[in-house]
Amino acid sequence: MASPALVDHLGRPIDFGVLKRNQAAPSTLAVRSIVGGHPADGLTPSRLGRILRAAEIGDAESYLELAEQMEEKYLHYLSVLGTRKRAVSQLEITVDAASADKADVKIADYVREWASRDELELELFNMLDAVGKGFSATKIHWETTKTDWLPKRLEWIDPRWIQFDRNDGRTPLIVGDSGQLEQLDPGGWIFHTHGAKSGIPIRGGLARPVAWAYLFQNFSLKDWVAFAEVYGLPLRLGKYDNGETDENIRILMRAVAGISSDAAAVIPKSMDLEFVDGKAANGGGDLFERLCEYLDKQVSKAVVGQTATTDAETGGLGSGKEHGDVREDIRDADAKQVAGTLNRDLIRLMVDFKFGPQDAYPRLRLGRSESIDIDKESNALARLIPLGLKVKASQVRDKFGYEDPADDDEVLGKAVAAAPSPGGSGDPAPTDAPENALPDLLGPLKALRGAPKDTASAAPGSPAPSPDAIDLGIDAALSDWAQVVDAIVSPVEQVLAQAHSLEEARDILASVIDAMDVSQLSELLTRTSFSARLAGLSGAPLTGDGA
Repeated sequence: MASPALVDHLGRPIDFGVLKRNQAAPSTLAVRSIVGGHPADGLTPSRLGRILRAAEIGDAESYLELAEQMEEKYLHYLSVLGTRKRAVSQLEITVDAASADKADVKIADYVREWASRDELELELFNMLDAVGKGFSATKIHWETTKTDWLPKRLEWIDPRWIQFDRNDGRTPLIVGDSGQLEQLDPGGWIFHTHGAKSGIPIRGGLARPVAWAYLFQNFSLKDWVAFAEVYGLPLRLGKYDNGETDENIRILMRAVAGISSDAAAVIPKSMDLEFVDGKAANGGGDLFERLCEYLDKQVSKAVVGQTATTDAETGGLGSGKEHGDVREDIRDADAKQVAGTLNRDLIRLMVDFKFGPQDAYPRLRLGRSESIDIDKESNALARLIPLGLKVKASQVRDKFGYEDPADDDEVLGKAVAAAPSPGGSGDPAPTDAPENALPDLLGPLKALRGAPKDTASAAPGSPAPSPDAIDLGIDAALSDWAQVVDAIVSPVEQVLAQAHSLEEARDILASVIDAMDVSQLSELLTRTSFSARLAGLSGAPLTGDGA
């Protein structure tokens, strides 16, 4: 029965009874036969033109059969097309929750669990059949339990069984059991269009432009094979004298003919057999080889956007990296298109069947929309959060590809112990410093300013040692230490207060060292050093001014 509350992305009601039928069951003798034609056999330019024009007006069966044959007979096209499809189907799958709400996180986890199926990689590869043909139709086989409707299997359907509405060229229709066209069952299909260029789906696949390269290379290969058959072996030229008997001439003829296959012959001494090499005179097969290589490179550009990784060739420094970037752009664009189709035709229905219609739905992604530097992102969060930036933990986990932990999961995290307050109540002592504040880099210098003289080295209960002239001189020299150091430390303190990491502190120090005023410190150290030498020689203590 139809449920008015549940509709597909076109607003059509979902009929759960209809979903249980297989609308695309194949049959050898029925209208949806797995046996197809072979239009690539004996293909000519005029015939290829007719096939492509017929596909535009709604009769695409021969075109789709040609696209299938091209993958079987054109090995280079098979390789680069398979590379492009596998580059997407093997990407990491992530699911972003609609929000940080517990209900939305639960829904996202439900989708993640289904997306972890091993079969999904092959099913995505089959969906990407649309890269070559312009579209792909995938039948959803729903598995029903007491509480769930889950996609058990996503089955690739022969595109020859799909036709488009003759009026708009976009609405997909399937050949029904009666031979008449009918709409795809709501909720039962994933219909993916993958346009290599703008236009109606049947003209958006790569098989259309590649068909011409296939045709021309097919002609070149035939000519190349014929050339090799004629010039692969030297021309055998048999000579006989005037007046030779017919029997001897027949013997010579059999010898010449037999050499091409048997590579051996026996002739009388009176006969002469000569081998003439025709390859040099006719330029060899280089012309055909260059033409085939040229066409292969054009196909590589059309399918994967570059030739550096598909054809053995030398290039300028960095050309491989530039070509690789182009290929990554194509891969990411393909991944976004496939993920969009899955979210529209499948993920939304999965959520509706399990949890009912939602205001917002989780989003499945293939790979990541942009490259994420975890270290860079982590450092940015460490700087901004102490300044008051509020970030949802679920968003951070989704961005880094981590699942939200359940209540009973063992989690990794930093436990922050509460420090007792000065009053001994057990409450944490108040502090204005952020949790991840930089260490006090100038602490040692600050401690010298006004610090009491260290006498801890004296043994307990023993009289303190009598200061000598040097000790008395040092005490006198350090009497104005705070004033001298303040001229150096205070400006550095003000600048370092703006740093949020050790790396920033290092850069700041490097920039301000040259601007430090160390004239007072230099003068003090000079006077103290000179006075200490005099005190050591005379035994008289230093004065406060180092004189």
